Amino acid sequence: MIKVFLAEDEVIIRNGIKNNIAWEKEGFAFVGEASDGELAWPLIKKTRPDILITDIRMPFMNGLELAELVKKELPDTKIVILSGFGEFDYAKKAITLGVTDYLLKPITSEQLMTAVKKVADVIREDRAQRELMDQYRKEMQENISFERRRLFNRIVLQNCSTREFLEQGQLLGLDLTAEFYTVLLFKLMTPDESQVYSDEIETAVEKINGAIENWNDVLVFDRSPEGWAFLLKAETKEQAEAGIAQFERNIQEMLKDEEGILYFGGIGETVQRMSDICNSYHAASKAFASRFFVEKNQFILASAMENRTKIKEKGRILVDPSKVNRKLIEDFLKVGVAEEVGDFVEEYFYNIGLDNYNSLMFCHYLIVDMNFCACRFLENIGVEASALSKECREIDRFSDYAISTEKMITYVKQLFAETIYLRDKSARGKYHDLIETAKRCVLENFQNNEFSMNQAAAMVNISPGYFSTLFRQETGSTFSEYLTSIRLEKAKELLMCTDMRSSEIGYYVGYRDSHYFSYIFKKICGCTPKEYRARKNGGQSCDA
Repeated sequence: MIKVFLAEDEVIIRNGIKNNIAWEKEGFAFVGEASDGELAWPLIKKTRPDILITDIRMPFMNGLELAELVKKELPDTKIVILSGFGEFDYAKKAITLGVTDYLLKPITSEQLMTAVKKVADVIREDRAQRELMDQYRKEMQENISFERRRLFNRIVLQNCSTREFLEQGQLLGLDLTAEFYTVLLFKLMTPDESQVYSDEIETAVEKINGAIENWNDVLVFDRSPEGWAFLLKAETKEQAEAGIAQFERNIQEMLKDEEGILYFGGIGETVQRMSDICNSYHAASKAFASRFFVEKNQFILASAMENRTKIKEKGRILVDPSKVNRKLIEDFLKVGVAEEVGDFVEEYFYNIGLDNYNSLMFCHYLIVDMNFCACRFLENIGVEASALSKECREIDRFSDYAISTEKMITYVKQLFAETIYLRDKSARGKYHDLIETAKRCVLENFQNNEFSMNQAAAMVNISPGYFSTLFRQETGSTFSEYLTSIRLEKAKELLMCTDMRSSEIGYYVGYRDSHYFSYIFKKICGCTPKEYRARKNGGQSCDA
């Protein structure tokens, strides 16, 4: 029901309005009354009426003062002013406040009800539009996730101003303002970390996504398939530390009963400026890359790694053969990303050892072994090792790289970077076929109102987040945009080539709500379905 509140100082008029109108019968709920604005205001805040009917001239607080308060705190409340003759100045003020209607006394119950019903129609229309907008936003949530990811990338790359960050964040529903910031990178994985999608992972992802909405001062950015980036905000350094600890506890509690699921988090340094978020991110990336070397199901602080000796030029490397681990390299080449290469290689050599070593032969062996791992990995995924550059594949050059720590690390970084590039290039070709399969699924299922990105992703056995990223890369649009375009193109065809009613066409192309079909058609095409059909008969055209 539409809720109505009355503020009127004349008792007879107030009782007449309250008692002489069958409010419930007319579809309204009379939720309160008061004799002046001062008494009315706390009751209005409590009852939050949809319509306020108020006299202009009242003691203590008049109707315009009350209207100003209501419009500021309850902007959706519609206001109907009751006024006597000779109060034109009040009427002008009421207009500037956004009052919905201005009625002159004396007024009958029938006249008042007619006016209130008109206001109620406006409220219902506004509600219907908000519901349609909410449904549209929900369907286009994938677009919002993509834009958030792009904003995060811009923040860490520092390629726009702080003001632009804040404005763009506001458009995406993100309040980026804070005193302190901490970046936390997080990922769920299977025990071998090679499986991109599983029912267990998807269940855990849904659990975390559902919980994130209720976490204060935590902004989330989807980085599928690399997991999430979280931006933790705080007002003090102590609050930042407490927030990080609480975040860890929340994750551990949610995942404690999830079998077959591992997790890992890298926590960057806490910074005070938005322009320094990039520094927190790079520190978090270094900590996150350590997941290949340490136990899973934990969070690593970047500060815990800062005290470790950085790799410097120290002649040849003292190698502990027991720490030469091919599996670590294979695991990294399977799931690592290009930006992690530097941190992974340095951590790998750090674990081997950094002091002088007398065996040039062993150092040469180490380089050959790493080259062998990379070449074998490429062959296993169907890529010729000859695709590597000459610098990486010519054995004659290996002895030149083995003479110093710096040269060895530089070589291995280049080798792994090229290997991952070739891996991703090969995957893009394979994923092209996968996305084509997904597009065929859309053509076969677009009439199903329940068909969604999650279903399409399940059909090709990829996690929804990763599927969204791949689909955008391959098609240039999000899955939601693509599905909508297929539905509307078919709707246009039916509008121009058949006599089906608009509501029937909407239902046919997958929209069970005819109002929503008209809303989304106008939003995307620039005109209503009826206006679009008018083109067939020479009517005014619209953008399509």
